[in-house]
Amino acid sequence: MRDLKARVDGELDVAGPELAAALAPLIDEYRLYLRPYVLGGGKPYFARARPPLRLVATERIGEDVVQLTYVPV
Repeated sequence: MRDLKARVDGELDVAGPELAAALAPLIDEYRLYLRPYVLGGGKPYFARARPPLRLVATERIGEDVVQLTYVPV
């Protein structure tokens, strides 16, 4: 993944808490998309302990989605 990140000009997207946890040292920015639905159980956003993060942006997408952008501190 380090080699791919060095070669690619632009963004690489990672989806899923397990993969994101494995690649955490390489992640420059977390974008969380929230929808206000209550469906019961599910996977937490972070498979391991949440890394220290700082909220840098919020954006409303349509009528029912909010994007939260965090960067590691």
